[in-house]
Amino acid sequence: MASSSSCLILSLFLVVSFFQVSLASSRLFQVSLATRKLSQLVQDQTQLLKYHNGPLLNGKIAINLIWYGNFKPAQKAIVSDFITSLSSSSSPAQAKQPSVATWWKTTEKYYHLTSKKSSLSIALGNQISNEKYSLGKSLTNKQIIKLASMGDQKNAINVVLTSADVVVDGFCMNRCGTHGSASGSSHIRGKNYKFAYIWVGNSETQCPGLCAWPFHQPIYGPQSPPLVAPNNDVGLDGMVINLASLLAGTATNPFGNGYFQGPAEAPLEAASACPGVYAKGAYPGYAGDLLVDATTGASYNANGANGRKYLVPALFDPSTSSCSTLV
Repeated sequence: MASSSSCLILSLFLVVSFFQVSLASSRLFQVSLATRKLSQLVQDQTQLLKYHNGPLLNGKIAINLIWYGNFKPAQKAIVSDFITSLSSSSSPAQAKQPSVATWWKTTEKYYHLTSKKSSLSIALGNQISNEKYSLGKSLTNKQIIKLASMGDQKNAINVVLTSADVVVDGFCMNRCGTHGSASGSSHIRGKNYKFAYIWVGNSETQCPGLCAWPFHQPIYGPQSPPLVAPNNDVGLDGMVINLASLLAGTATNPFGNGYFQGPAEAPLEAASACPGVYAKGAYPGYAGDLLVDATTGASYNANGANGRKYLVPALFDPSTSSCSTLV
């Protein structure tokens, strides 16, 4: 597989979002890895994320889901419904506010800031199941990219989702997921075509206190009772949080030279610039003043397709230079 020039690590704060640290330059691929740390204070970033003149994804982009390992149909539906929820025209149920589609619209503001004035339209693409663990139950970064390359490599974001019994390099140690880019098999005008990808792991049995907070008691820091997961699945609802953050990072910084804040060795992106924030009133160990379902007691901040409820992270709003929440 041909390669791009840089390698980044996106470190995800334990109390909520993602914070990035760097890896050494790599000739294989550009990547951001997600982990969580509890020691970081909740804070708003007041500086506008800087545009580094790199290309953004544009036009119609399919989000392909690559399921690696054992996932129940009901679990797959949680994620696929979330992807469908990102589009405001996807379902009549999407009109219920606050909505996932409204949350996603904040990423569109970044596109309006560039001179090209491009736009991004995303939709659920193909779903590929690898239930036989073709690469084993212990995966390297290169194997994650190999799995990601199974999806369409043009006009797509390929999302690899690993089940709770799959170990991935760095998972639960310094990351909960990854987003990056790799060179695909397609060539345009003699140059390799890069495709964007995401990996997110199910942390339910390995580190729910790290990667599924606030639906599990945190490993470190202030201890508070876990919240009830909106889809009654701690592992999958945690995956949605991480996937949402990484999708925002992919849309605004797909190839490592888009929008981010701070030095290239430790950049913050659209979601990771707002650590610890899911709703107004958030502070370390407290996700904020979330909505609570009267019937189930589940905490959430966004309505989705098919009557779903989700928890999505705050995004840095470039129009106000502040962290934006739905509630």
